[in-house]
Amino acid sequence: MKKTILILIALMIGVSVVAQNDILSKTKVSETALFQRDYPRVDDEGRAYFCFYAPDAKSVVVDCQGKYEMTLQDDGYWIGHTDPLVVGFHFYHFVVDGAKVSDPMSETYCGSFGRSSAVEIPEGPEGDYYRPQKGVARGQVRSCVYFSEQSQEYRRCFVYTPAEYDAKPKKRYPVLYLQHGMCEDELGWANQGKMNHIMDNLIAEGKAEPMIVVMDSGDAAISFGFSTRGRRNTVATRDEFGATFGPILINDLIPFIDATFRTLDDRKHRAMAGLSWGGHQTFAFGLTNMDKFSWFGSFSGAIFMNEQAMKTAYDGVFADADKFNKDVNLLFIGAGSAENMGTAGLSAMLTKNGFEHEYYISEGTAHEWLTWRRCLHQFAPKLFK
Repeated sequence: MKKTILILIALMIGVSVVAQNDILSKTKVSETALFQRDYPRVDDEGRAYFCFYAPDAKSVVVDCQGKYEMTLQDDGYWIGHTDPLVVGFHFYHFVVDGAKVSDPMSETYCGSFGRSSAVEIPEGPEGDYYRPQKGVARGQVRSCVYFSEQSQEYRRCFVYTPAEYDAKPKKRYPVLYLQHGMCEDELGWANQGKMNHIMDNLIAEGKAEPMIVVMDSGDAAISFGFSTRGRRNTVATRDEFGATFGPILINDLIPFIDATFRTLDDRKHRAMAGLSWGGHQTFAFGLTNMDKFSWFGSFSGAIFMNEQAMKTAYDGVFADADKFNKDVNLLFIGAGSAENMGTAGLSAMLTKNGFEHEYYISEGTAHEWLTWRRCLHQFAPKLFK
């Protein structure tokens, strides 16, 4: 009897190993996997595969563009996969007996429900614009700490400098202030947005002017209305969410950047753009400080302006189309074709009322990082020309 049980256990373990080997042979490790980890993985049809060790769990579900039940193997690992996903970067997490947890095999990113795992479904050569390329000189993404008088605290921002920056010590550069979205932070554009590779490649191809790019926290890392035990997002209105960043941007961050880096410090050489809530902040803090900025970009922006309130919104910047068109070098509005952020309606409203702008649609993508990578790739070459 004992011998029979041992044989059955050996057979079950063998089946588990065969299943694992079958997945490994038909898939590739995602670029988001930690060093020397085998998961997450992707196959040629865009399915994502996951593995999680929880021998005592009763249920494990992977939440990645939908919820998928995972299957317990005899070695204590749970294995599961998604349906085919669209190309691009996707957050995910595991739900283990009802508790949300990140994947210890994946890099973690600020997004989704907090510090989240992610999987990249790779594009083909069309995605080379956001990948490092051989022979292309690379800029630096520098971590900087400054003191904010507005918030009475030290803050961190990330600053991209083009590859030529240190080699040309007398040259000054225009600046793009680039904001993340809700539930994200100042790491987003460099980590999941791959902005440094996008900028390196554009500059090397002569398509974009060499520029400095500044990425700071928009004070929007906790989603609107979210609360945790012992800490609550206490903002009373939507417009108050992330509003603390406006005075910090104008009174602390811009002076710090101009004092620390070789910038061209007039409005004609300063731009602001952002994704989702960062697009909202671009309108709220950029368009209301026209003495500081003249180039603007909203990528899937959370813009809540209707035609009735148009003339009074954002300190009346949309009250006079002729003045707006004269003062603004560029207003760029972009979104994915598979999302519904009201971008098409906003563009139509601006066109109807005579406000010049550029409208871009990323085909086949939703409210996700591939949309915003594409938007930056379209937006950056138009700046400072």
